[in-house]
Amino acid sequence: MMWIVFLVLILLVLYSNTSDIAGWSKGDSFILTATIFFMQALSTALFFSLQEIPNQIRMGTMDFVVTKPVDSQFWVSTRRFNFDQIGPVLAAFAMIAIGVRSSGVHPDLFQWLTYSVLCCCALAVFYAFNLALMTTGIWLIRVDNLWVLGESVTQIARYPLDIYGNGVQKVLTYWVPLGLLATIPSRQLVKGLDPSMVLLGLVWAVGAVIASRCFWSYALKHYSSASS
Repeated sequence: MMWIVFLVLILLVLYSNTSDIAGWSKGDSFILTATIFFMQALSTALFFSLQEIPNQIRMGTMDFVVTKPVDSQFWVSTRRFNFDQIGPVLAAFAMIAIGVRSSGVHPDLFQWLTYSVLCCCALAVFYAFNLALMTTGIWLIRVDNLWVLGESVTQIARYPLDIYGNGVQKVLTYWVPLGLLATIPSRQLVKGLDPSMVLLGLVWAVGAVIASRCFWSYALKHYSSASS
């Protein structure tokens, strides 16, 4: 909760002497910041157990996971739910509502729908990225700190793509989809409906999940049981 208060204070300072930054008003930036905060909080809540993968490998408890009559990837991904993130998720919703009211936009049902779909796509991509990072623990053993790399990605994504040049914008949209984490969903509410971005989000989400699944299966083939 303190983080979202801190982010709000930063926005208030930034917009104290200007009406917009790269075409984003204060209300628009509230929506953008709330979106990335929501993505980070929801990901931590749902997939908190991913952080335990390196320790399970190191301690040998991964042996019990791979022998359970349940899909191992599903187990390591959803075994724990972080209830501490419920407050931040609700705070993010409130901040989105404040941003919509402040910016003066009136998103229709389809805009909210595409926003929701793109947030789900972004969550899938972010999950796949973090799973891949933690899965490298099968070879590197001590990779706990790589979780911080995932959090660093969100720090970059909380800035609107419009502050960059056209070349960088294309890279962060089509090749390294950091824009999918906040800017692209937020644009559906503040700039108008863009169906092509929904298609892009779905392609990235499906591709990322399939790639993470393949990487997890490949990694398990190279997993050496601690009891063998």
